[in-house]
Amino acid sequence: MNNTPNSAPAASPYRWVILALLFFATTINYIDRQILALLKPMLDGELHWTNEQYGMVNSAFQAAYAFGLLGFGWFIDRFGTKIGYAVSIFAWSAAAAGHALVGSIPGFYYARIALGVGEGGNFPAAIKTTAQWFPRAERAFANALFNSGSNIGALIAPAVIPIMAVNYGWRSTFVAAGVLGIIWILFWIPFYKKAPQLAEEEVAPERKIPWSSLLRVKQTWAYMIAKFLTDPVWWFYLIWLPDYFKKEQHLDIKAMGLPLVTLYGIVTVLSIFAGWAVKKIAERGYDMVKVRKVSLLFFALCSLPIFFVRGLGMWEAVLLIGFAASAHQAWSASLYAAVSETFPRDAVASASGLGGMAGSIGGMIFPIVAGRILDVSSNGYAILFAFCAFAYIVAFTIHHFMLPRLEKAQI
Repeated sequence: MNNTPNSAPAASPYRWVILALLFFATTINYIDRQILALLKPMLDGELHWTNEQYGMVNSAFQAAYAFGLLGFGWFIDRFGTKIGYAVSIFAWSAAAAGHALVGSIPGFYYARIALGVGEGGNFPAAIKTTAQWFPRAERAFANALFNSGSNIGALIAPAVIPIMAVNYGWRSTFVAAGVLGIIWILFWIPFYKKAPQLAEEEVAPERKIPWSSLLRVKQTWAYMIAKFLTDPVWWFYLIWLPDYFKKEQHLDIKAMGLPLVTLYGIVTVLSIFAGWAVKKIAERGYDMVKVRKVSLLFFALCSLPIFFVRGLGMWEAVLLIGFAASAHQAWSASLYAAVSETFPRDAVASASGLGGMAGSIGGMIFPIVAGRILDVSSNGYAILFAFCAFAYIVAFTIHHFMLPRLEKAQI
């Protein structure tokens, strides 16, 4: 048989089963992440922490997540997505359940650190899996679909977590989250098969590329800067929206479920539609560089209206934040697709880990800054939403000037 890229087999239809597993993993991942934010109104009375202390607890998670991304990016490239993903989810599931054993601010620091390290494997593994299983024109759509699991997780969490916490105690929510991850592993191990060889890819064995080589190319830095500037916005939504609805819209823990579910429902629908639209445009044969550039710019512009959210009524705020958060998810999906196209396949997970680490560093700094701003300023949320509005335009501009043609890294 001729083993040239042109004669390699086409993408397997089984890839949609794999994509479903990526979607469910990301869903569980974001349920785990949002539990603490949803419990904040309840834990405020028990722990008596300030906004800055709460921000620092979340910052500890982000710092650990940054190192987890870096470590798991290497681990997944070294041992493969099947093993790497399973190890990551087992680690974060054990850490999630471990939250039930703590009851102090230092205890939450340690629990969040363990959770952050474990969760670091999710996106490097998922992005590498889509690069292995999906042809180029489908990757943005595939990334948007698995990434929409973050919206579903963020949608399920406010519908379920407050009810569980009120009826069974807040510790029960963390135990349930840990059990979900273990169940996922029981499906992943038997269902994952060897990825097909896509027609556009090389058939040579994958190389092991060190981080030092990745840090010498501009593609890595362009991705890292874009993640550093924009990832904190999504973390801000996850970490602070329950507090925003409590303090700005005067909702208690039981009343904020419906607006948060509605908000993340909007995010789910719009982000999936955006990914589908990009896929359809790419399939029409347009230049892929233009497709990626226009989509990134468009989604960056869609984030600007969040600047005007302060002072709106509850449902107007829900709609506007939902639209802006949808833009973030669509932006992220296009950025992930750009990574899989600007790096050789054997460097995708490591590059994703480096970019995710940069995003986590931004996410580590921002919660502390946000908490401090909210403690000292009555206009704190206006300042924070202003950052959320303009971060993407700045990130796009820098990314565009560094990679005007999205050229492949030569490593």
